[in-house]
Amino acid sequence: MKLYLTALGCRLNQAEIESLARQAVAMGCRIVETPAEAEWAVINTCAVTHVAARKSRQAIRRLRRENPSLRVAVIGCYGEVSPDEARALGVHLVLPNAAKERLLERLLGEAPLDAPPSAPASPPPGGRTRAFVKVQDGCDNRCAYCIVTVARGASRSRLPDEVLADIRQRLGEGAQEVVLSGVNIGAYGRDRPGEGPLLASAGWGLARLVRHILEETAVPRLRLSSIEPWDLGEELLSLWPHPRLCRQLHLPLQSGSDAVLRRMARRATVADYRHLVDAVRRRVPEMMLSTDLIVGFPGETEADFQQTLALVEELALARLHVFRYSPRAGTAAARMEGAVAPDTARQRSEALIALGEAQALAYHRRFVGSCVQVLFETAATHEGVAGWSGLSDHYLRVWAPSDGDLHNRLVMVRCLAADADGLRGELA
Repeated sequence: MKLYLTALGCRLNQAEIESLARQAVAMGCRIVETPAEAEWAVINTCAVTHVAARKSRQAIRRLRRENPSLRVAVIGCYGEVSPDEARALGVHLVLPNAAKERLLERLLGEAPLDAPPSAPASPPPGGRTRAFVKVQDGCDNRCAYCIVTVARGASRSRLPDEVLADIRQRLGEGAQEVVLSGVNIGAYGRDRPGEGPLLASAGWGLARLVRHILEETAVPRLRLSSIEPWDLGEELLSLWPHPRLCRQLHLPLQSGSDAVLRRMARRATVADYRHLVDAVRRRVPEMMLSTDLIVGFPGETEADFQQTLALVEELALARLHVFRYSPRAGTAAARMEGAVAPDTARQRSEALIALGEAQALAYHRRFVGSCVQVLFETAATHEGVAGWSGLSDHYLRVWAPSDGDLHNRLVMVRCLAADADGLRGELA
């Protein structure tokens, strides 16, 4: 069977689709690069916002346009919360998140997962530069705006040995960076009775898992995906500055107003967040800090928004992910009064995006004149000059000229210029 695999949304979706690719190859499937070549397409969808759901629908329609005879299987959060809507798009299979691990059995006619491959099992194409490894799924938080808890269920952690085996496989395939992914990785090990391996009783949490990976593997770079502020404790923070632990943290704030945070049912106050940022910078002054922000949440006043704007400017965060609130059926916020006018939400979003671009530029300029290690990913030209683009351990996009093949190589680059998108430099 020839399969085309694609994912939208979060790093967890990407981790799941990469794991599915390896499983498919082991079962004798062939992973192809375009929908035109495929018999089946599998799309791991997102529904965290109305925009994400719309992009999922568009991607499904695009697959069917590119290959009218293609059979399409929908998994992920959009398929979970809107299965009938997904089926109406003409797809052949919609599986809920709880059943996605049995997807290949369905596609292959209930073939056992340990069936011998009909072709040599080799790593699927792509994805070898940075490996997204799933360590956890689901979430026990009850943020008022979030549909993910409904779509993904309670927090569930993978066993450390499973995570380690996955990482070693990816390193053997050539990955130079591993990204630990999940819905709420800060909750790793705290599974509730009856819903997981109860790792907490054995002393396992995210900090111990990270330390275990660094001690038991030679992973060149280890990166953490998004962590809720209340989950970044001293034990985890003490692991920096480990030379192989990337100096980047994504800490969702959502609002700079305590009144809005209370309505959102967030578990951290503005003072908590400010204290955490100070603690991080005392330990690692150059840490790249990014955050999520929601504007237009029900009841958000102009004063609330100005508090957010002032706090973000004060903290000088390096990157902002700004979202306009969109009500999701089944969430507490969808029943709240005080809707913010769309034009007002748009203006607030634009103001935060502009501030974010200015702060990104200021952060990038700090590296001009210094050398950073870059994991190069793709060939790219700049102003007609051939070169390569990649990421520093601070998660900064860096371009450098080169006629050689730098794919999947860790190379030192001297930074010469900066803009809001990243840095340009020369091989050091």
